[in-house]
Amino acid sequence: MDRVAVTGEAAELIRRLTEAHGPVMFHQSGGCCDGSAPMCYPDGEFRTGGSDIHLGDLDVGLERAVPMWMSRSQFEYWKHTHLTIDVVKGRGAGFSLEAPEGVRFLIRSRILTDEEYAAAQR
Repeated sequence: MDRVAVTGEAAELIRRLTEAHGPVMFHQSGGCCDGSAPMCYPDGEFRTGGSDIHLGDLDVGLERAVPMWMSRSQFEYWKHTHLTIDVVKGRGAGFSLEAPEGVRFLIRSRILTDEEYAAAQR
């Protein structure tokens, strides 16, 4: 069961960012300076470790899927949800690659069905 997805418009932006910056990754920010937003970084620039969970990979139509991460502690709050990365007009987060584009990534979420949640536990 996939926990993460991406809209067509966000996938297009991710492809453009990949052209400009090379392979990218996402980490769902838990707050602090950039609020709670999906942050896009050059792949490997944000260091993940044992305190992070790999939520899945985003298929944006590139040769390589885009990994999506979240801190383990934050995942406890989001584990019942399916997350979709979308993009809207507005000022992007200062550390995320889309900031100069005049848009920002955001998360749209929905509660998993009982069946989806059971499948995600496997």
